[in-house]
Amino acid sequence: MQPNRVGFVKFVGVVTISLVLLASVVGVALTQGIQPSRIRGRIDARSLSVVRGHLHPLARPQFDQGAVGSATPMSRMTMVFQRTGAQQSALNTLLREQQDPRSVNYHVWLTPEEYGDRFGLDPADLNTIVSWLRSQGFTVDEPPASRAWVTFSGTAAQVNTALHTTIHAYMVNGVRHYAPSREPAIPAALAGVVSAFRGLHDFRMKPRFTSNLTGNHFLVPDDVATIYDFKTLYENGLNGAGQSIAVMGQTDIDLSDISTFRQNANLPQNPPTVILVPGSGDPGISSGDLTEADLDVEWSGAMAPNATIIYVNSGNGAFDSLQYAIDNKLAPVVSISYGDCEPNFAMSDINFLSMLGQQANAQGMTIVAPSGDSGATDCDGDFQNRTVAQLGLSVDLPASLPYATAVGATTLFDVNGNYWSPTNNSNNGSALSYIPEVPWNDTLIFAAAGLFGTGGGRSAFFSKPTWQVGPGVPRDGARDIPDVSLSGSDYDPFLICSGGSCVNGFRAADTSLFTVSGTSVATPVIAAMVTLLNQRMTTPQGNVNPGLYKLAETTPGAFHDITTGGNWMPCQRGTPNCARGGYVGYSAGRGYDMVNGIGSIDATRIVTGWPMP
Repeated sequence: MQPNRVGFVKFVGVVTISLVLLASVVGVALTQGIQPSRIRGRIDARSLSVVRGHLHPLARPQFDQGAVGSATPMSRMTMVFQRTGAQQSALNTLLREQQDPRSVNYHVWLTPEEYGDRFGLDPADLNTIVSWLRSQGFTVDEPPASRAWVTFSGTAAQVNTALHTTIHAYMVNGVRHYAPSREPAIPAALAGVVSAFRGLHDFRMKPRFTSNLTGNHFLVPDDVATIYDFKTLYENGLNGAGQSIAVMGQTDIDLSDISTFRQNANLPQNPPTVILVPGSGDPGISSGDLTEADLDVEWSGAMAPNATIIYVNSGNGAFDSLQYAIDNKLAPVVSISYGDCEPNFAMSDINFLSMLGQQANAQGMTIVAPSGDSGATDCDGDFQNRTVAQLGLSVDLPASLPYATAVGATTLFDVNGNYWSPTNNSNNGSALSYIPEVPWNDTLIFAAAGLFGTGGGRSAFFSKPTWQVGPGVPRDGARDIPDVSLSGSDYDPFLICSGGSCVNGFRAADTSLFTVSGTSVATPVIAAMVTLLNQRMTTPQGNVNPGLYKLAETTPGAFHDITTGGNWMPCQRGTPNCARGGYVGYSAGRGYDMVNGIGSIDATRIVTGWPMP
């Protein structure tokens, strides 16, 4: 979009056979309570077992403000149940078979109930645990169908007593948080059954976008549809009809912003469905999250214009929204534009996110997440005014999950302006075709005052998935990110409507524009592409990464290989990975790289080139 042209800112019917034979054929158990009871003896607090991994990395002694008040409310905490070794082995096998066209379990997705039958806790044990939680004074939510965990609410005093810990306040970067000061403990009878707790702290994932009014061109949906070849899909009736995308959030939104955005982009009116996670409390409008929410809802809906967008909101954060969306199988595609660097997560949270990802994939759900906005030094991105990295190499979670598609960002590199029309069309678009790209790195390319570039690198926690193979993929034994990329530079930012910003077309009353950039803007666009893929295939695809990497080798032109540039960031001498000073990060190259993955997308070639079952 030109800035001077708009009014700116199957079990189908089956033959009856024995349940044993049916389970062996499709790998789905259909009876309740098939897992043996694992709780032995009486739940007695006189014998305790410590559950490790709950000391948050940012809840450090120097930030400690002492114990919180005993009446401090703590809502929607989660007790997570540990799978048995046999269950985990069976789940690993199922996840492989669901993506193997030679298997009878290929694309046989589980319902949450079926997932619970195979991989959840025995109902009797679940009832025992619920009774114990209630005896400790907690309010317990209805247990989920997956029987993988149970959520409960109470006060800090109740948590301290029941879990034998102390909840303290911590002042971190000027924000007050709470977290346990020592590891929780549970009655020994529950050891081996309870693996972790979520919600004992209130450190949240952060939105992955930047917002500044700069740039050369301002992108509207028509531009992105042209550049990344969505229009042929639309012309062939693939517009998201009958499909849905769940967008994760932690703030209320104003539906009039969504409606105005769609009107300005000449899109059909298609308001999102808004779900507030039961029991989470209404967060109201959060100024730090509203832009992210509007961006995600508007752009996922823009690129799959007839799909149902389900905005999942929680007063307990986007992590809680993700948990609810997966356990209720709200949509085949989940877009979450929140994250943080891996070292900032408690191990209990990392393990729980991994469990969530596995459940989502087993249920046929695709998770799409941003790779981060601070180049290869993700942790330094938490310091907004930092211009030199000090914390070394790191990657963003949940993008680093092997069960999610990690999305990086590029810069449209049109030196002579040959790829834009001098006027806008009826949809406010002006892009003429695909535009060459380099990695998004505003810090180095445009001397931006900060650390702004596409995230990427190797995970410190997750090993190399079997599907992550192909030219350029490092033999490092680690999950590498990103997987794919799309424009995200502030040089050609995306337009949104947020907080009533769109008064005259995309322009505010003062004629300014509301623009956003970063890996968050690419994430909902990729989620929309997967939705169009699901529509064409008439079934969800689950974890799309195996197919994407295979397609990169078999279908020329499905991805734009970005071979120059990198996500290096200036670093402080003597800090991790920067012994001599200079820059730290990775270079783009032929094939896969830890800058832009296997490349940016050609939506039509990916969707039409996807192998039919």
